[in-house]
Amino acid sequence: MGLGELRALLDRHARPDMTTAIDGVLISKVDRQSRPAPSMTGSVMALIAQGAKRIALGDRVYEYHAGQYLVASVDLPVTGNFTKAGPDEPALGFGLVLHPPTVAELLLQAAPGDVPPTGAAAPSAMVVSDAPAELVDAVVRLLRLLDRKRDAAVLAPLIKREIVWRLVTGEQGAVVRQLGLADSSLTHVARAVRWIREHYAQTFRVEDVAKLAGMSVSAFYRNFQAVTAMSPIQFQKQIRLQEARLLLATHPNDVTGVGLRVGYDSASQFSREYRRQFGAPPSQDAARLRDSPLGTASALV
Repeated sequence: MGLGELRALLDRHARPDMTTAIDGVLISKVDRQSRPAPSMTGSVMALIAQGAKRIALGDRVYEYHAGQYLVASVDLPVTGNFTKAGPDEPALGFGLVLHPPTVAELLLQAAPGDVPPTGAAAPSAMVVSDAPAELVDAVVRLLRLLDRKRDAAVLAPLIKREIVWRLVTGEQGAVVRQLGLADSSLTHVARAVRWIREHYAQTFRVEDVAKLAGMSVSAFYRNFQAVTAMSPIQFQKQIRLQEARLLLATHPNDVTGVGLRVGYDSASQFSREYRRQFGAPPSQDAARLRDSPLGTASALV
């Protein structure tokens, strides 16, 4: 059991929309290298069985390939692309959506000393590691249930918990453990991230968002930067520009209106920042989007 069987299972069960019959389990199959594209990560573990991918988060770049997994503990705006994929050897990936209540429940059930202590400082929300054999084994057993529908309803939740446990106790466990701690720095930053995502078109004072997150301004800024690789204002700009691009895909002739909807009072500033982010002014990129619509696939899997 290993990457060979994992590749076969992923190849057989891949769908265009990446979903599977098991809730929270994603499968990707990409048969060509892709251009860097913006997306949101979600809270997810992604394991590559074949191929390679590169993800940029702020000024950080993460690369992972066959036999490695990436964890994103906060829903973040990233730019990513497959760097190794082809018709004869497509990129194949497995994804599992991570839920804080599941992590919290496992931490409560663990015996004293079974889980390393979690530091107070917020770790980066994105990490990469080599996948241990136990993790690959659990993923393979979970994917086998796609061929055994009678067993899936009972066994899939158990194996998903096992996978999360492997992550909690693994090399990058600190990131996953903070996901399940109600008073962790990561949880406080995640609360601010959600607020900015929901109110991205509004101007805000960092002091007010820090208060909402339950942190001092200095601690909030330091931890937000550590988690997201961006300042709160930079994060808001990333969300605004990604939302603008989605709107332009369906409203290509209303560049000014789209800029206003996402929070830009100045059309020239919107055009300038959009071009810097996506390599083309809004009107030109909108025409390109008509010919190749944006996909909705996960950024990581």
